[in-house]
Amino acid sequence: MYDVISSQSDESPAPAGCGPLLPATHGESKPLRQQIFEHVRAEGRAARTDVTRALGISAGSATTLTADLITAGLLREVEGLTRELGRGRPPVALEVVPEGRYVIGIKLSDEVHSAVLTDFAGQMLADASLATLPTRKSMDAILEEIDALMDLVLKAAGKSLSDISAVGVGLSGLVDHSSGMVAWSPLLSGRDTDFQTAFVGRFGVPLLVDNDSNVLTLAELWFGAGRSMSDFAVVTIEHGVGMGLVLDNRLFRGSRGMGLELGHTKVQLDGALCRCGQRGCLEAYLADYALAREAATALHRNPRNQQSAHAMLDALFSQAKSGNEAARTIFRRAGRYLSVGLSNVIQLFDPELIILSGERMQYDYLYADEVIAEMQKLTLTSGRAPCRIETHAWGDLVWARGATALALAAVTDAALGEARA
Repeated sequence: MYDVISSQSDESPAPAGCGPLLPATHGESKPLRQQIFEHVRAEGRAARTDVTRALGISAGSATTLTADLITAGLLREVEGLTRELGRGRPPVALEVVPEGRYVIGIKLSDEVHSAVLTDFAGQMLADASLATLPTRKSMDAILEEIDALMDLVLKAAGKSLSDISAVGVGLSGLVDHSSGMVAWSPLLSGRDTDFQTAFVGRFGVPLLVDNDSNVLTLAELWFGAGRSMSDFAVVTIEHGVGMGLVLDNRLFRGSRGMGLELGHTKVQLDGALCRCGQRGCLEAYLADYALAREAATALHRNPRNQQSAHAMLDALFSQAKSGNEAARTIFRRAGRYLSVGLSNVIQLFDPELIILSGERMQYDYLYADEVIAEMQKLTLTSGRAPCRIETHAWGDLVWARGATALALAAVTDAALGEARA
């Protein structure tokens, strides 16, 4: 009915290469030169004959355009993966020149910031983490923490900031990817923050910023289970509840780049108070701060004490596993609200797969058989196969790696523009 994927590492069991394996079938087509480059990067290595078949172009076009990409320092020839028996020239394949560009991906969160540095082929060269206080901060304070984090990952990779072509950042909240504006985030003390301008002004490096659920979805699309899927959704449950959606092999953001805020869809009018200031949001029944509110009562703790939500929830989960009925009821109630949220996603978008991810997915009550069964009961699925559900228990670095996909996509556009010129 559902699959659980757990790993101590952040490496998804995906084929060699990185990036979507399926081309989008609608919308504006990319220049052929860029399609060739991205096909080679997605496959890891590809012969020219593979390129011609995959893209439906002539051998002459493939030869001319790959020669241009080699001259531009974006692709290089390597010995093929297999060698024919007998004499003759060894087969030749193409691959991305990994040292052509470097990018950094960053995940900002409430307690730990994470960073990953990758090369142009998407290979992870170094990672770093930085503990932080779970309080709202000014933009200047966030930039100070980013500075310290990037210094750590650059030193680990033996690089300097001048080697970096772009940085991708994912954070929770309402983020306009196209403008770099953060309308609201639980990490920032102010609203309508021009994150992109502030970052570029301080570091002088191009910045791509997006909602953290979107960067996790990009991680699945570029490095994980979604590489060969045209339509899938990712639902994240951590300090908040988020969602990312891929339609026709592309990340869907909405008309203003701030759609798919599943955590702030309403499931009960005048219901529980959400950290966004409104009531009845799905997040107010699922996120860790919401569960911690009820855990304080179930465990007879002072709700004003300084114990972290993580510690409170770990204690609650332990009590539930030990048979504490009050603790079990809290998780069962959260699971029912999750069923409502997932059924709404299925009714609206009909994805082939929903991936459940985030730190709270360590609590198996949230993806128990009863939760999935109730989700299906709330969904009009008569006469068709139900949506597949998987739980991916990756660590923090996969979010940062998804942010590198933001940066890699932008750097690729820029690099291919240079090659065309």
